[in-house]
Amino acid sequence: MSSDSPLIYIVAGEASGDVLGARLMRAIKTRMPHARFAGIGGARMAELGFQSLFPMHELALMGLAEVLPKLRQLKRRMEETVADVASRRPDVVVTIDSPGFTLRLLKRIAPLGLARAHYVAPQVWAWREKRVRKYPGLWDKLLCLLPFEPAFFAGHNLPADFVGHPVLESGADTGDGARFRAAHNLAPEAMPVILMPGSRVTEITRLMPVFAEALAMLAARFPHLVPVMPVAAYVAPKVTAAVAAWPIKPILVTDVGDKHDAFAAARVALTKSGTSTLELALAGVPMVVTYKVNPITAAIVKRVVKVSYAAMVNLLAGREVVPELIQQTCTPTRLADEISRLLNDTGAAEAQKAAFAAVMQSLTPPHGLPSEAAADAVLALMAERQAIPPG
Repeated sequence: MSSDSPLIYIVAGEASGDVLGARLMRAIKTRMPHARFAGIGGARMAELGFQSLFPMHELALMGLAEVLPKLRQLKRRMEETVADVASRRPDVVVTIDSPGFTLRLLKRIAPLGLARAHYVAPQVWAWREKRVRKYPGLWDKLLCLLPFEPAFFAGHNLPADFVGHPVLESGADTGDGARFRAAHNLAPEAMPVILMPGSRVTEITRLMPVFAEALAMLAARFPHLVPVMPVAAYVAPKVTAAVAAWPIKPILVTDVGDKHDAFAAARVALTKSGTSTLELALAGVPMVVTYKVNPITAAIVKRVVKVSYAAMVNLLAGREVVPELIQQTCTPTRLADEISRLLNDTGAAEAQKAAFAAVMQSLTPPHGLPSEAAADAVLALMAERQAIPPG
């Protein structure tokens, strides 16, 4: 290790982690221009000169059906990563989310005695709390996105810092509604409504038919309604095929800037639960939240999940700020009725917006931006470990 040119080893396993890794790199570089980086990352980190040990997409696998055929390859990639860390002896290792790979890596490199930080706390507070028993010794510092997480992990004698939620740096609140209207030739009376069925094929397959029926009902009530559907580029063909038979074709948006402009133009949104609720809240878009899985999965989830709300906005507020229509209540009629209420009742829409402001404040770190707070935590850990004499 060199104090003149410290090496920070970052491991990201999926697109969201790649974004966090790139922001973390920028923030560290601002504070420590001579820092070097190595590890595993994607396109966003590569834009900053990062050279990934191997393509990040090889780790971005979800579900048993995807993982099983790749087990041998994943094992080989794990061995390569462990060997690379052992060879380079970085000043600190930062793993980002992707617990299936990163937590195993942290365990494998523990004997090396390196400083280790894990960015994005595993959501064991929501379900499978027993897993927390496996965590002691995996990291020196856990960087949490949600304000209540440090206290939870402290209860299990695990060090954790709240660094703020990355949605605050997403730009979701910087859109230009007039620009969106002009770009898509919308009439002055047009009423854009956001539809967000998710970015996974299973979500799209299950929710799109329900969205289609709800949209038909809404169009009959609001003749000037214009559906707008932000989708990830990799599922755009699937979504395009799904909406081909819809009587009202939604505007499909794949560009991030265009999505944020759509948020600024929209009156209301219908979204699946997840991070999208925080994006919409940051943009000040009143919403209805929904989700649907197969009945067997739903029964299992109901037994093991310990939190009261599916929407992160509601979880953080501690009350139902936005309507949640989950599983049996995820019906076209219920969705259309709740969206209609928000379009007709200005007071209900404004009440949501007021609650969003408080939620966003709760996600803000004590100082600076989330990426800056994360960088400060990583550099503090590095300095702390370097100040301790070896042995």
